[in-house]
Amino acid sequence: MQTLRVALAQINTTVGDFEGNREKILGSAREAQAAGADLVAFPELAVTGYPPEDQLLRPAFIQEAERHLQALAAEAEGLPPLIVGCLDFTDHLYNAAAVVHDGRVLGRYHKQRLPNSGVFDEERYFQTGRETLVCRIGGVEVGVTICEDAWYPGPVQDAAVAGAEVVVNLNASPFHAGKTRFRERMIATRASDNTVAIAYVNQVGGQDELVFDGNSIVVDARGEVVARGHSMREDLVVFDVIVEEVVRLQLHDNRLRQMRERSSVAVQRIEVTPADEARQDRDPLPPRTLESRSDLADIYDALVLGTRDYVQKTGFDHVFIALSGGIDSAFVAAVAVDALGPEHVTGVSMPSRYSSEGSIADAVDLAERLGIAMVSLPIEDMHAAALRILERQLGAEDAGVAGENVQSRARGMLVMALSNHRPRSMVLTTGNKSEYACGYATLYGDMVGGYAVIKDVPKTLVWELSRYRNTLGPGDGVIPRNSIEKPPSAELRPDQLDTDSLPPYDVLDPIVTAYVEEDLSVEAIVARGFDEDLVRRIIGMINRNEYKRRQSPPGVKITPRAFGRDRRLPLASKYRGY
Repeated sequence: MQTLRVALAQINTTVGDFEGNREKILGSAREAQAAGADLVAFPELAVTGYPPEDQLLRPAFIQEAERHLQALAAEAEGLPPLIVGCLDFTDHLYNAAAVVHDGRVLGRYHKQRLPNSGVFDEERYFQTGRETLVCRIGGVEVGVTICEDAWYPGPVQDAAVAGAEVVVNLNASPFHAGKTRFRERMIATRASDNTVAIAYVNQVGGQDELVFDGNSIVVDARGEVVARGHSMREDLVVFDVIVEEVVRLQLHDNRLRQMRERSSVAVQRIEVTPADEARQDRDPLPPRTLESRSDLADIYDALVLGTRDYVQKTGFDHVFIALSGGIDSAFVAAVAVDALGPEHVTGVSMPSRYSSEGSIADAVDLAERLGIAMVSLPIEDMHAAALRILERQLGAEDAGVAGENVQSRARGMLVMALSNHRPRSMVLTTGNKSEYACGYATLYGDMVGGYAVIKDVPKTLVWELSRYRNTLGPGDGVIPRNSIEKPPSAELRPDQLDTDSLPPYDVLDPIVTAYVEEDLSVEAIVARGFDEDLVRRIIGMINRNEYKRRQSPPGVKITPRAFGRDRRLPLASKYRGY
């Protein structure tokens, strides 16, 4: 029975780390060779890392990428054929896939569907490809596509019409909650509609605010997922595609036969390895367990992966976190410890005159549970001095919100000073998406830092994720129960609660989601059962605070529409959204 042993190398690349990326590619190729693979596929733009953004406007970057591709080809001599994401600059710049074998680049495919929405700006850099590529590997016809090509019917259909039995799809597909299931349904539809097996390889790792989740899959020609890579970590998925089964299904597919008769698709064909090189006497592979994961597990692991890679890829090795005793800072600290290890995390307690004894104790309890160092820097003297200086302007009695925020900004100054003093350290901020949406986070205060771990995590989800993290142990968990259960408060004035300024979070968060992520109108949100005056008030807060969000650090994207590159709005605008 004819098979094609496909290896999908979901590796964690770094933009611009040409040597490091090349070593990862070669390491996976050698591992695949030991497993008897007939070909090894790598993610989109694996040579450069994804997304390179405006590095692609620099000729020197493009030239260096080509030098490293040629070096990779030479070093890969003797290894199985590689299909590697790369650049190709001929008359224009293309997002490409190179077919590498016998020390040479045998041919390249150019991506045909260039995404230009959400976090993608590929039309800013790349020319559109026009030609279908089919490689003959071990007697099997293998089509090549790149990422978005598989999200549209055309390119996979063109490959099948050109004779492909297996289509390899190279990806750098960013994560958001629920996307994996949607992605698998889409790939399964492409496979069954075109009667081809699809080998989908996806990048893994964090790059700035994006997290790539891996979850590479092999789908047979009936549309069934038959192999799956791990989520949120590097993996090599090796699987035997039963080509005879694909051919049998294609022979029974009248649609495919008729499309082939009428096809005028431009096709580039490459002979990579002859049929007699296919090894049919090798031992069969053991079944690969299909991992089933909850959304909470994926989101938590995405936060950990995104935080780890951002800190380490930007050259830092230690983080400071302001610990208030509340749920947000406790959760961020847990993520940081899981990402970097307790020895690379320091908690900073900065109590004011309004900090409760319970909150201070909760912060200490958290630090002990996590095994992290803890620094205490009371801010009462700074707070009192600042109020004295501002007394003529703010008044001697109640300085209002400005006086409250002096505390937050004092804390921001202190924690940044600690970060400045310790080499290669940064501050992780603790504001959540609900607060960023409504401006309930202090500019130059608790928004100060290098990375905003939960910037895209609504408050209600912070609670869910905290309870999930505690199920992972040790004991009753690392986040104190009191931090999870007590009413949230900024503790900037006596007896303050978040609900003094905001509706309950289980009311607020659905409104924020509807307006920010779904772009719904006031009428549509009210139709979901919310009070109209409240909806208008929340939308007004969201609109007014765009200038704050523009100044915030990047953070992990885990929803379909994150603040930042996902959602681009003018700062000076009279449109109110209602």
